[in-house]
Amino acid sequence: MINQSLKFKDKAREALADPHLRVALGKARGSFVNKRAELAAALPEFERLRDEARDVKNHVLENLDHYLERFASAVEAAGGQVHWASDAAEARAVILGICERVQARTITKGKSMVSEEIDLNDALEARGYTVVETDLGEYIIQLAGEPPSHIIAPAVHKTKDQVSDLFQAAHGGSRKTTVADLVTEARLVLRDKYFRSDVGITGGNFLVAETGTSIIVTNEGNGDLTQTLSRVHIVTSGIERIVPTLEDVSLFLRIL
Repeated sequence: MINQSLKFKDKAREALADPHLRVALGKARGSFVNKRAELAAALPEFERLRDEARDVKNHVLENLDHYLERFASAVEAAGGQVHWASDAAEARAVILGICERVQARTITKGKSMVSEEIDLNDALEARGYTVVETDLGEYIIQLAGEPPSHIIAPAVHKTKDQVSDLFQAAHGGSRKTTVADLVTEARLVLRDKYFRSDVGITGGNFLVAETGTSIIVTNEGNGDLTQTLSRVHIVTSGIERIVPTLEDVSLFLRIL
């Protein structure tokens, strides 16, 4: 325990000494913390809605087996299939099995923290699959060979100059220096990947027991393209993402 603590402190010191990281995280406070506070203050019923959402979640957790069975039945009635995995190894095996059965070669991915938690990309690449992260932040850290640093902003620790260097090294051509040019370059590089994809993997922010629907919330179009253009769509999600009805989903979306 002492050695682990010392290693953590050493890594923390290295991180704090990194000027790029200090600049990136300094900007993040204004982008996330302050803006969230402003938006919450602009919604007078925010606290009431959050309490209602908490009550829905508690109800689901108290009746989880019922809603999971209802969700699975609705998915199957719509032509899909639900796979249950008790741990990371089982989840990887299920996904690898699907990719093998459909003879996949290229796999596109939207943002999915579950796939990060189960080390899915490493398992897929070890089997020879080409895996492409399509969320801009995830794509950036994939090029950097790093794990995400934040649950919704995986590349928040990267500065624009660092992204410029990564893109130039990966894509060639002239070095882009503006955010607009970098986003355009990523969009153009990724566009063809969607049409070549055999399997698309996304997370699931909400799984609706009533309809068997999986819902993702994203501010980019990559999630829609990933789950609709691939021949096969795989949703990786925890069982706690279940909500009873579409009406309940509207409550959570209002908070978001």
